[in-house]
Amino acid sequence: MKLKIYTDGACSGNPGKGGWAAIILDNSANQSRISGSEKNTTNNRMELMAPIMALKKIKEESEITIFTDSKYVKDGITEWIKKWKLNNWKNSNKKPVKNKDLWIKLDNSCQKHKVKWKWVKAHSVNKYNNLADELAVSETK
Repeated sequence: MKLKIYTDGACSGNPGKGGWAAIILDNSANQSRISGSEKNTTNNRMELMAPIMALKKIKEESEITIFTDSKYVKDGITEWIKKWKLNNWKNSNKKPVKNKDLWIKLDNSCQKHKVKWKWVKAHSVNKYNNLADELAVSETK
């Protein structure tokens, strides 16, 4: 199965009440929407929760393209994580990687599927990114 997933995270205050959301589209453009919130969190944690929760919903091994407006998430999962693992979860400054628990969950979730990551510009003309943003922000209220 081929799927597209648009994800976003939001935070009211940073840290503060956070929300995450994902729009999952199949080949027929059928869509499902998922979202959630946490009381005391950060924007980066919410950006990570969105793809984690979306991938959790997909039971069948699939080819998935995940669209995110977070370079932190895209670069982290496609580039930085390899070095973090080799360096015992230390970043380039020899400090512990922030949000390690979520990075591990995201990495494990990606192993079950063939996942490609694409960055999209936030608050632009992308219909589904804007919808994910609206849902994530609504969860911060």
